[in-house]
Amino acid sequence: MSGFGAIRLAYVAAAAVTVAGAVTGRDRWQQVAKPLLMPLLAVEVAKAELPTAERRIALGSLAAATVGDVLLLDPDDDRRLVAGASSFAVMQTGYSTLWARRGGRPRAQVAVPRVLAWLGAAGLLRAKAPNLAVPLSLYGLTLGTAATLASDPKLAHPSPRVIAGLVVPTRDPQTWLGVGALLFTISDATIVARRLFARTDQQKRVAEGFILTTYAAAQYLMMAGVTRRLPG
Repeated sequence: MSGFGAIRLAYVAAAAVTVAGAVTGRDRWQQVAKPLLMPLLAVEVAKAELPTAERRIALGSLAAATVGDVLLLDPDDDRRLVAGASSFAVMQTGYSTLWARRGGRPRAQVAVPRVLAWLGAAGLLRAKAPNLAVPLSLYGLTLGTAATLASDPKLAHPSPRVIAGLVVPTRDPQTWLGVGALLFTISDATIVARRLFARTDQQKRVAEGFILTTYAAAQYLMMAGVTRRLPG
């Protein structure tokens, strides 16, 4: 097995244990596995042939994400949720910088729906969780910016197929950025929905499992796009 293959397998295993721990309420599983996710991706980034500036930005973004992952080990603690959002805002800003350096630009077809969704989420937070409205809405701006830039077809070569503003993924990892950004948006939207609407332990666990599954997939897809590796 190649070095990249072993890292990829370890990432999938860590993600599976993290999700299983969330769904079954085994906190210790998450505490061990979740902090391993972004460092594993960082190993791939460190080994990839990238411009020095891009490698540093990517590694810094993954470091910020690791801090956020640790803070969100307890998603029901609002103080940790706000601190985690701050760490992920640093990560999203780094991602925006990467996509912009590679030529990503905002497109109205992608940006307008994200702005409307952000306004809706901000209004919902203000009505139901005013203590979280400002920090999570500010984080939403960084998420929306990064996701909009990641969805620019210019980042995928050559001449990708686009449906409803989303690049259709192929075997080329550069076409995975838009799907990764969409999954990240879905994951974070579910965090808000979980906080506002989940009442029972079972509801919270199922929601957290979905959050972590989409999050792990999103991060992998986007970092695969950064390292420009064909799978296999």
